[in-house]
Amino acid sequence: MRLLGVLGGMSWTSTAEYYRLLNHGVASRLGGLHSARIVLHSVDFEPVAAMQHDGNWNGTAHVLVEAARGLERAGAEGLVLATNTMHKVADQIQAATDIPLLHIADATAARIRADGVSSVALLATAFTMEEDFYIGRLRARGLEVITPGAAERADVHRIIYEELCQDVVLDSSRARFRTVMDRLVRHGAQGIILGCTEIGLLVKSGDASVPLYDTAAIHAEEAVSWMLAP
Repeated sequence: MRLLGVLGGMSWTSTAEYYRLLNHGVASRLGGLHSARIVLHSVDFEPVAAMQHDGNWNGTAHVLVEAARGLERAGAEGLVLATNTMHKVADQIQAATDIPLLHIADATAARIRADGVSSVALLATAFTMEEDFYIGRLRARGLEVITPGAAERADVHRIIYEELCQDVVLDSSRARFRTVMDRLVRHGAQGIILGCTEIGLLVKSGDASVPLYDTAAIHAEEAVSWMLAP
């Protein structure tokens, strides 16, 4: 089994879910007491989030590049960045290391295309919904991407940072997400990307009338396949 390096802590709530998914995936495939070979660097998210909101992406890249290099020195043979938003600096991380980075948007797009879906909605942080680093990568793989309106984007962003990243899951926020998802379906979405790794903690398949694509689960499954590849 290849040794996987995980860049986590953004937030710890989703990183904990990654750890569970990776180990469950390995155990399901190999059986017995098998578990995932992982080396994890979990950052302090407070200063990283502050840099995100200040637009200091070079600062965030520096933090993650140093962490990725540390994982490589620790023996990691590949990297997973356990967050969607910080894929904004994925190219810098890949350029600074000599091991592959398994891109979350690539894994997600491949799953959606395999399902025959061409038009998807994206729920994520404002950075991910409003900038091109993520949507552009999905579109380059043949997907039409729909995002919520400005007020809905603001609500989704707030719920992610003020609640889900702090391990707070509220029924009222689930209801808000359901309303947003219903509107996106009416605008033509054939599926919905849960494009922040915490959203799967809040909504499940029964909360929408179309398939939900949980990026954390898809990414973890792709990583397990990579770890166990011959």
